[in-house]
Amino acid sequence: MGLQTIPGVQVLAPVTPVQAEILSAEAQSFLANLQRAFNGRRKELLHRRTQRQAYLDKGGLLDFLPETKHIREDPSWKGAPPAPGMVDRRVEITGPVDRKMVINALNSGASTYMADFEDSNAPTWENNIQGQVNLRDANNRTISFTDAARGKSYNLRSDGKLATLIVRPRGWHLEEKHVLIDGEPASGSIFDFALYFFHNVRSSVANGTGPYFYLPKMESHLEARLWNDVFNLAQDLLGVRRGTIRGTVLIETIPAAFEMEEIIYELRDHSSGLNCGRWDYIFSVIKKFRSNPAFVLPDRADVGMTAPFMDAYVRLLIQTCHKRGVHAMGGMAAQIPIKDNAAANEAAMTKVRNDKLREVKAGHDGTWVAHPDLVKIAMDIFNQNMPYPNQLFVRREDVSVTAADLLNTRGLGGKITENGIRNNTEVALRYMEAWLSGNGCVPIHNLMEDAATAEISRSQLWQWQKNAAKTAEGKIVTVDYLANILEDETAKIRKAMGEAAYKKSKFDQAKKYLGSTILTENYADFLTTLCYDDLVTVSKQPRL
Repeated sequence: MGLQTIPGVQVLAPVTPVQAEILSAEAQSFLANLQRAFNGRRKELLHRRTQRQAYLDKGGLLDFLPETKHIREDPSWKGAPPAPGMVDRRVEITGPVDRKMVINALNSGASTYMADFEDSNAPTWENNIQGQVNLRDANNRTISFTDAARGKSYNLRSDGKLATLIVRPRGWHLEEKHVLIDGEPASGSIFDFALYFFHNVRSSVANGTGPYFYLPKMESHLEARLWNDVFNLAQDLLGVRRGTIRGTVLIETIPAAFEMEEIIYELRDHSSGLNCGRWDYIFSVIKKFRSNPAFVLPDRADVGMTAPFMDAYVRLLIQTCHKRGVHAMGGMAAQIPIKDNAAANEAAMTKVRNDKLREVKAGHDGTWVAHPDLVKIAMDIFNQNMPYPNQLFVRREDVSVTAADLLNTRGLGGKITENGIRNNTEVALRYMEAWLSGNGCVPIHNLMEDAATAEISRSQLWQWQKNAAKTAEGKIVTVDYLANILEDETAKIRKAMGEAAYKKSKFDQAKKYLGSTILTENYADFLTTLCYDDLVTVSKQPRL
């Protein structure tokens, strides 16, 4: 028996009986209503991004918007007060929505868990639809998992001390091609949000929290306005009080950094603050100014939070959030625990401690970790230095950040080196191969890589050859130079894996896609859109 779809909706993928519960006729109708109401505006806003990029490609710069100056200068408005379960957010653990991860993250002792349909999730149909099943079961407190290979079972802790669940849907630029609505692919953002909200608004409220979201990749306050309108209609359609939803916006694009107050303003009845999405932010600086020689950055490892443009962004975000009464969340340290090497592990954990100490002393209300073993480290730092639920009272009125400060990439130190070029190439290759294989969160060289960090790696390679950058060794970065390194790094991986394992892998596809975006004049906006069609497996007759 096939999945029963409503008029105008097509599901072009296999669906199990459990997954069919997520795609009930009522859920399809809810999703279709939101898609029909807002997909046109979504596409118009994406076109505005293209227009702005054309301006930047001609040497244009960014500035605060004159037309919204009155919003920035009006001291009377505030965001929503912190929602239940979101007052104290000192440590947030993040990760994909696979069943074991959901259980471990909720049990981790972190304040909240950001369940991720975006950068740490490869958007296969199975990952996305099964992720919805997993989150529904988590909110219903029925989730469990048995690892047959290890003979180990996973269940929610019995003391009830679970992290507050926050969901990150995909960004506005992504689509869900396994579901067509009136012949068009569903917006990935609306698909992820609609199915989660429809199935979990009642249970999450009953659990004492609510349907909470992290909103990624926005580039303007108009995109935040679109989210706010989606929230309002969704609540109205299900008879839910407006303001029940809360959204934290990741400031992970440099255009958004110039519109932080306006973004909070647009979402104010639903706002739960902003987050320093540091890795995507670095990627955005490279991407937006990729054709401008003044913005050529050194090796990825030399671009840190103390860089002038990064420091300005952090200070302005904290000041802006606390001025408007909402949380200012810190970002992700990339280090992960290192087994079997105590000295290396201690060095990595020291970097994590220093990073979290910098954040709490700057005035952040919480921070991110990607591994359960880092929860205690981050929690200890925040407990010692923030003996309150948050630091909303730290107004940072000493801060004065100009447009020039946000664009200041001078004085970074560091160089472009062949080792940096090779590392970027290897990381991009390994990450893209894992993503094409269905895994969006990958440990590489003792760092946790997701789409954001892989984007930095491949974007730097393109930027360096586009601007004919010179390495510390005196070589000009050209297409031929990068092509040789791509061949070398692929050959190293092939040799290390062995021929049989390599042939079963997707490294040849990863190499093809990486080459197509670093060895050409054309720059792909996102690796995830460049490679997405390889994850699309459609069937004209979905079955139960």
